[in-house]
Amino acid sequence: MNRGTAAIRSAFADGKAFIPFITCGDPDLETTKEIVRAMAEAGASLIELGIPFSDPTAEGPTIQEANLRALSGGVTTDKIFAMVRQLRQGEGEQVPPVEVPMVFMTYANVVYSYGTERFLDQCVACGIDGLILPDVPFEEKEDFAPALRARDMALISLVAPTSEDRISRIAQEADGFLYVVSSLGVTGVRSAITTDIGAIVRKAKEAAAACGREDLPCAVGFGISTPEQAAKMAAQADGVIVGSAIVKLIAEYGKAAPAYVALYVRRMKEAMLTGRY
Repeated sequence: MNRGTAAIRSAFADGKAFIPFITCGDPDLETTKEIVRAMAEAGASLIELGIPFSDPTAEGPTIQEANLRALSGGVTTDKIFAMVRQLRQGEGEQVPPVEVPMVFMTYANVVYSYGTERFLDQCVACGIDGLILPDVPFEEKEDFAPALRARDMALISLVAPTSEDRISRIAQEADGFLYVVSSLGVTGVRSAITTDIGAIVRKAKEAAAACGREDLPCAVGFGISTPEQAAKMAAQADGVIVGSAIVKLIAEYGKAAPAYVALYVRRMKEAMLTGRY
């Protein structure tokens, strides 16, 4: 069973949250399971699981290619539900359950085509705590939000540098945590992040506090790849989200990737907590 919004908030309870993203089924679902376990053991606070989609409009080339590899390998939404269920249940005494909060990141068409109610029921049954739909504007979130709330799941809202006056309104209604997009454009590794993240986070937190939600966490994603960037973003926000850099490691090392991803997660988490990189 999912633990819902409370589980997502708990990811931010013990300091700065490190939130890795991977594409399910790249290179295969068995390796995905091993990577999830390795990331949890290495200190991931919350894990984003990408459900592959043929037209991932928010993604740059690295994650687009991972989506295509996964789909070409025969990954389906039902197979991903089964994988998450195995992670949550554990597999014998030698493989304990994964307790870290997990959310799906995918696109509205994936949910619609599966059937929204059926999709969310499966999320609850397998142990998914929330959902990120980057192609659903805040103004259209009510197409999904009531169904998630009924299941105590969080629909994670995003704010971007161009959100401007919408930041306050989005922060006031955000579930779980607020996903702060660090840069314009699609996902991908960036050599530098020039957006004033601190200003966006302050505005969001002030708006949330004004309606009695002082505890709304803000996590920054899009473009973060190095321990130095992670430390700098963590100094301005409650968490850091990293996707493309991890997906690149998986593309490079394939079935051997779990050990390399675990080492990367440890380094990023240490930089965030200590400020040393």
